[in-house]
Amino acid sequence: MPASLQRYPGKLAFAVLAIVAGAAGAADCRRASGLPEGWGRDAHAGMVRIAGGSFTPGSTAGYADERPAGAVRVKPFWIDRTEVTNAQFAAFARATGYVTDAERAGAAAVFKVPPEAELNARPYAWWVYTKGADWRHPEGPGSTIGGRENQPVVQVTQADAFAYARWLGRTLPTEAQWEYAARAGRSDAALDRAPRDKAGKPGANFWQGVFPSLNTREDGHLGRAPVACFPANGFGLHDMIGNVWEWTRDAYTGPRQPHGNGDPFASVGTMPLQPGTPALIKGGSFLCAANFCVRYRAAARHPQEANLPTAHVGFRTVSAD
Repeated sequence: MPASLQRYPGKLAFAVLAIVAGAAGAADCRRASGLPEGWGRDAHAGMVRIAGGSFTPGSTAGYADERPAGAVRVKPFWIDRTEVTNAQFAAFARATGYVTDAERAGAAAVFKVPPEAELNARPYAWWVYTKGADWRHPEGPGSTIGGRENQPVVQVTQADAFAYARWLGRTLPTEAQWEYAARAGRSDAALDRAPRDKAGKPGANFWQGVFPSLNTREDGHLGRAPVACFPANGFGLHDMIGNVWEWTRDAYTGPRQPHGNGDPFASVGTMPLQPGTPALIKGGSFLCAANFCVRYRAAARHPQEANLPTAHVGFRTVSAD
């Protein structure tokens, strides 16, 4: 079991009813096979060409590790329109016989809402290192991706994501590529601004309510949503914000920020990392809430152990122009 998932002492209390998180989706969400048009025929199937340009990554309105370091020029590239789906990853596994790190280890990190008694005893109690959890069984034994072919694949490590990308002659995005594509020419949102549309409705799959005990399901989801359930950004890309975190090919540098947005109770739950340089993930996930994480912004960044498969991290690929 990874050191980051061992039990840590601490105190955290919520006086709201715990609701077990699932993978249900909104009734009006697009139901598709999970394979993009042209899959198996077009080298850029499911991808969007990004013209490239200059921008200043980071934000002065977010965490300390987001502070801008100067302008960056991004060359033209292609990027997946959506996060890689279960159907796409299944095609890769069938074609190559690839076995993921979670399958070899026989376990992975699963999100579960714990009873209040456990929250008081173990702040990061919502993560459970579960035997039998892997990309085919993302919540552990008894779970399946059947009927969820168009949801983003999870329980994959950075190495697993690289393996899939290489199969298609692609790679993972750099942080600059990822953020440039996510912004789509716009400035980043302030720290406390949730991704909502002009009518105030959720514009991405994030946690509405009080994390980790109460999810109001305002966006129609209690867990991962099928890809492309929410409107695309200005570059035609879906779910760059929310749904699942996404692996980049870069290492994380900078100060390691707490998840709690200044909330001392939530901050206690920050998961200690194993020694070594962690990988960088971007975009936030369905677990990001106003009282926890608050990383549903393009500039947001977070360290993740490269060899740790979890239920809230997926990826998308890029290729050269």
